[in-house]
Amino acid sequence: MLNIETRKLLFDGTVIPAHPLALRQDLQLDEPRQRGLTRYYMASRAGGVAIGVHTTQFEIRDPEVNLYETVLRIAAEEIERAGLDRPFIKVAGIVGLTDQAVIEANIALKYGYDLGLVSMAAFKNQSEADIIAHIKTIAEIIPVFGFYLQAAIGGRVYSYDFWQQFAEIPNVLAIKIAAFNRYQTLDVVRAVCNSSRVNDIALYTGNDDNIVADLITPYRFEVNGAILEKTFVGGLLGHWAVWTETAVKVLAAAKDFVQNNHANASGILRMNIEVTDMNAAIFDPAHNFHGCITGVHEVLKRQGLMAGIWTLNPNETLSPGQAEEITRVTQAYPHLVDNEFVTAFLKQQVKAV
Repeated sequence: MLNIETRKLLFDGTVIPAHPLALRQDLQLDEPRQRGLTRYYMASRAGGVAIGVHTTQFEIRDPEVNLYETVLRIAAEEIERAGLDRPFIKVAGIVGLTDQAVIEANIALKYGYDLGLVSMAAFKNQSEADIIAHIKTIAEIIPVFGFYLQAAIGGRVYSYDFWQQFAEIPNVLAIKIAAFNRYQTLDVVRAVCNSSRVNDIALYTGNDDNIVADLITPYRFEVNGAILEKTFVGGLLGHWAVWTETAVKVLAAAKDFVQNNHANASGILRMNIEVTDMNAAIFDPAHNFHGCITGVHEVLKRQGLMAGIWTLNPNETLSPGQAEEITRVTQAYPHLVDNEFVTAFLKQQVKAV
């Protein structure tokens, strides 16, 4: 059960970076930099972190690696140690079929995580009814942050009826939509609006090509003679694992645009395209997202937050030309880059030691 302040933050909408995994060159955990990343996200005024998710590398669950509980523990320790005077949402990635997911949900609960971002990717051929039963099981352990990994980036298509049933699960509090396909996105939002829990579920945008536009777009439907509206209130994003201090400003600009009668539409739409261009450089859609994790690492390495771009999977590397693309967008959009903030943050960390 979320406390009042944390629940309000979740529903008002915030920046939740998908936390990367910091490794040494020998592919062992770089614990000082892992802890430093968590501190960076807090210093950036993000509203939370999600760890144990794709950006953290699914290989942390391999028996020979066995880092899932470790990274959850480290992030929780740093957040507690910070003694923040504001809520900070802790989201744990939960994957696998039900037996594995139950174990991970209980580990998340052990370290005080607020929600579990539940992946349904392991359910390749099972029925939608089986998956609903799975979500209900996890929701009995920890509040659920649903996740629609759409088919455009390797997920599967779920029906409108599936999302209607999903929305009715009592402990589902949020849904992240990787909103590449607008038709499938409409299915989720319309289903939520037609559910009895329309006001009990927060919508978050996922890694997509339209992040800012997602944050300013109202979804409006007639339900039982009344007009209901839902919007994406924030983002749980691998993209926001980098340039996080400016990501907080991007979300603030989107909220300001909505609250101030859509003044300066050209400016906010221009920002949308700029953010999309930056997303393309780090997430590598030109090569079917092959370099998405290493793209994030490359930015963090250049800023000094990580020592290298090493991953647990040796096949994950930067794609040809990706480093040059990252250079191009950082030079093209300096107002969306937080290099100066990171430099000051790192200096402060050295002084603290």
